[in-house]
Parts: sequence; C-alpha cells; structure tokens
Amino acid sequence: MDVQAVRKLDAYLKKLFGNPRIRVVPKKEDTAEVYAGEERLGDLNVDDEDGDLSYNFRMEIDLGEVADIDRIKRLDAYLKRKFDSTAIRVVARPKKQDSLEIYIGEEFIGVLFVDDEKRRVGAYILEMPILDMDLA
Repeated sequence: MDVQAVRKLDAYLKKLFGNPRIRVVPKKEDTAEVYAGEERLGDLNVDDEDGDLSYNFRMEIDLGEVADIDRIKRLDAYLKRKFDSTAIRVVARPKKQDSLEIYIGEEFIGVLFVDDEKRRVGAYILEMPILDMDLA
C-alpha cells in the first residue's frame, strides 16, 4: 500500500471515529494493519477489482459466551471501547439474524457478521468498506 493511501486512510479513520490514536501501518503491497494506540484492531486490504479502488477493514471479535439478548449491548460496548468512540452504535438488521449493522451517528459504516468459521457463540467479524472517494 503506497504512502499516500496510508496517509489518507489514517486521516479518514481518525476523523470517522474521532480518535487521534488510530493509525494505519502498511504491511505488504496491498495490506495494512489498523491500531488504536498500541492495540491492533484489524486489517485493511486494497480492492481494485472492476477498476474501482476501495479498501476493506476487517476486524475479528471474540466476546466469548454471550446470550442473544445481550449480544447487541456487549458488541456496542466492545466497539466503543476498542475505537474509543461513544458515537458507534450496533443495530439489529430487520430481516437478518446472522449479522448486525454498525453506525457512527446516523452514518452506516459496516456490518458485523457471525463468524461461522469459529463455530462458537460470541465470535464476529466486522467488515467495513472504504471507497476511494471517501478519502478525498
């Protein structure tokens, strides 16, 4: 990932979450890691299929055993703590049981999927697309 893209992504994520401690660290040609302070949050990957440049942030979350009734509250608190942002909201999807939506204020930013590969309750994956035009 080139230096200019890393700088833009870094500035975008800091502004989006309102957290100056967030930083993007390049790894390979098309990947980077995202940190809040010294804590690794997840990975960023370049997606340039179809000629449209975009990025995907992916974060694995393991809450351990959690009852369905508590999962939204627990995920909401977890993400607020990890990103150090009180503006994050976790919302149930009206027609889906295997995923939840993530908002910052009223802006939709991503989806939390149940991690079927882990085969245990409390494992989720946050997928957050970032379009190149969002970085302008």
